[in-house]
Amino acid sequence: MTDIATSPTGIHEDGSPERLQIDTIRTLSMDAVQKANSGHPGTPMALAPVGWTIWTQFLRYDPAHADWPNRDRFVLSVGHASMLLYSLLYLAGVEEIGADGEKSGKPAMSLDDIKQFRQLSSKTPGHPEYRHTTGVETTTGPLGAGCGNSVGMAIAERWLAARYNRPGFALFDHDVYTLCGDGDMMEGVSAEAASLAGHLKLSNLCWIYDSNHISIEGGTDLAFDEDVGKRFEAYGWNVIHVDDANDVGALKAALQAFREEQERPTFIVVRSVIGWGSPRAGSEKAHGEPLGAENIAKTKEAYGWPNEDFFVPEGVKDAFGKSVKERGGKLRDEWVATFEKYRGEHPDLAGELDLLLKDQLPEGWDSEIPTFEADAKGVASRDAGGKVLNAIVKKVPWLLGGSADLAPSTKTDIKGAPSFEASNYGGTNFHFGVREHGMGAVVNGMALSHVRAYGSTFLVFLDYMRAPVRLSAIMEIGAVWVFTHDSIGVGEDGPTHQPIEHLATLRAIPGLDMFRPGDANEVAAAWRAVMKDASTPAALVLSRQALPTLDRTKYASADGVEKGGYVLAGGEETPDVILIATGSEVSLAVEAYEQLVASGVKARVVSMPSWYRYELQDAAYKESVLPAAVKARVAIEMAGSLGWDRYVGFEGRQITMSTFGASAPLAKLQDKFGFTVENVVKVARETIG
Repeated sequence: MTDIATSPTGIHEDGSPERLQIDTIRTLSMDAVQKANSGHPGTPMALAPVGWTIWTQFLRYDPAHADWPNRDRFVLSVGHASMLLYSLLYLAGVEEIGADGEKSGKPAMSLDDIKQFRQLSSKTPGHPEYRHTTGVETTTGPLGAGCGNSVGMAIAERWLAARYNRPGFALFDHDVYTLCGDGDMMEGVSAEAASLAGHLKLSNLCWIYDSNHISIEGGTDLAFDEDVGKRFEAYGWNVIHVDDANDVGALKAALQAFREEQERPTFIVVRSVIGWGSPRAGSEKAHGEPLGAENIAKTKEAYGWPNEDFFVPEGVKDAFGKSVKERGGKLRDEWVATFEKYRGEHPDLAGELDLLLKDQLPEGWDSEIPTFEADAKGVASRDAGGKVLNAIVKKVPWLLGGSADLAPSTKTDIKGAPSFEASNYGGTNFHFGVREHGMGAVVNGMALSHVRAYGSTFLVFLDYMRAPVRLSAIMEIGAVWVFTHDSIGVGEDGPTHQPIEHLATLRAIPGLDMFRPGDANEVAAAWRAVMKDASTPAALVLSRQALPTLDRTKYASADGVEKGGYVLAGGEETPDVILIATGSEVSLAVEAYEQLVASGVKARVVSMPSWYRYELQDAAYKESVLPAAVKARVAIEMAGSLGWDRYVGFEGRQITMSTFGASAPLAKLQDKFGFTVENVVKVARETIG
């Protein structure tokens, strides 16, 4: 770029469309942050040339059809730089898609929306939010999350291409561009995801690393001085350096090199100056606070820009939008025509793809889910989960996932299926390695590409991946989290592997549907419920140890799982006492119930596998399950007590955990912590009074 020389009109003399568009991004960003008196102006100002180059020169994206399946993805992992994305969406003329998936014909981003930056109910929240604003591909803000999501998107593209592309029909060949910064590079999740991407040779993935050497506390050398490029070379990435973010020619050459790379993901290290052109340039003071009116005036003067708020030069928006639309619109039209021909030659695959893209299920998708016969010995719910998963995948081949190196234990491998690897992108067993946080972020990225994605590990390792579980709920995507080894039932592995507070952690996440099924048929019912809802993430919490398979001719049908909680036994009359349990403790409650009934006590067992679903039921249903007049209630769960007071009240009791577990055989632990029939009966009688 040339130096700015101010003309009498207030616009720099070179007047190039490139320069006008880039500086429009910069000034809109600083003005929006200033008006909100909140936000991050420096990074959008620094990365405006990068955003401009990607969108106007490379991105295959149709602003009129922001949901085109084969669009390139643009991920802003540096989510605090949200005004960069909002400015790009505005200038590109992206059209709004409603919550129902229908196009409104309205712009997804207007200048008025930008003026409402960070205000209540605006389309421009502080960090980009998926579903909230058309054109936002994923919710970002927690640094590193977008990096992991982008790996999942790249993986999904490779799998979709392997399954659906046919000679002459390249339905899927899109790329994923991710902007990330120093903070992303410090977060462990980005390292986990990058390592996996390098191993898988995802050449459709490009991260552009904004190396501005600034963090909130000051220079990054306070805590971070490694050679990041060398690290990515070790991961197996193609590393390219651009010495100046303002050098559009160098940016174009780097991005073209990415497009030509066929063997490796690409990592472009771009040296930028945060707050470029402002008196605060290169300082942490340009990062997370408004520049101030005086500094903005000086910056605009340096740009050769009128000192006018939200000024957009005539023709800038049209020129920017035209450059994106001409390329992306043409490619999208060609894709639609290709898909119609494909439908004629490959109708079965086209029909399958229609369902996938609409988040729908094929007819008879659950026809092979087994019904489990009554069995006193039973089966571990993780084993039942594996059987159900394999039955569903036969009918829903786009149900994809794996584990963090624990598939033999979590039972989430697809029997007889190949692994997804660089040598076989059509594989359906995914190996995420011992990377729980990375796995979670990658699974979210896969789910954002319309495949039904799942990831699994032991429940205690939720601690390593709570952030992506939470983000799946914020985004309302149908990711499935399979957590096994769910209680002190883990036994000899001891308290480091025995989750106590983790059920409460999952229940505390708004919009997450957590199931802890009590036997094999409840597992089947839980999977059915999960698969029917592609906009709600779910956690399936399963046991290591065998659970008796209840006789459903004697007790209520497991179909009650769909309502979250149901009367399993003793629903014929108003009870004296209600035993409420989940998971492995359901059969314990049933045994205690039988003893109580045999002794003349009117007891009831309520299986409560999903608090989330139970709370969605109407008051009449809840009253039928837990009558308000019955105060004698006992909650039984081999986990922490937090939250159970909601269901047992002040007069009820809990048989739960108040400490961490211990290393011992399960039977010894049950005796020690009171999870025995004798103790449940004793507590129930005490509760009745």
